[in-house]
Amino acid sequence: MPIQLALFYWYTTINRTIEKEENMALYKVGKIVNTHGIRGEVRIVPTTDFPAERFKKNKNLIIQTPEGNLTVQIATSRQHKQFMLVSFVGMGNINDVEQYKDCEVFVADELQQALPDDEFYYHEIIGLDVIDNATNEIIGKVSEIMPMPANDVWVVHAKGKEDLLLPFIEDVVTAIDLDTGTAKVNLLEEI
Repeated sequence: MPIQLALFYWYTTINRTIEKEENMALYKVGKIVNTHGIRGEVRIVPTTDFPAERFKKNKNLIIQTPEGNLTVQIATSRQHKQFMLVSFVGMGNINDVEQYKDCEVFVADELQQALPDDEFYYHEIIGLDVIDNATNEIIGKVSEIMPMPANDVWVVHAKGKEDLLLPFIEDVVTAIDLDTGTAKVNLLEEI
């Protein structure tokens, strides 16, 4: 009888941590690409500018699984090459974490780092109306941001035209106003 109670307790505890929350704003900070060793560590490819801060011991992460979002607490974390090697509280062996391979890792909105002035998160830029400085007309909306080695490139879904690719450099993007939801740009001759 005690074994059944223990299993029931474990089952209900795990089920409470897996939630399907569509209303909670989540921001991707990495992807679990593999396990590492047999002690429950996973390899995460970080997609954040703050990997040392994001993957600190005792911080919470949200693993997006097919069953729902799983909130986990970081037990250990260290950098290894381009990966972060992370283990989670209560997941001490490879069998506990193997199921999370290829899952993306997120943080909740309230855990976002504050950015200096003139720096923006991708989600703040996507959806902005892009205004041509020469004509003062809206040419489209930012639909995607492609990170490139030299600089990011904005994909602008233009009205009645093919998508425009705009490099995020000072000569092209002259102003961003999040309050009005606009970005002012100088179009290059080739565009």
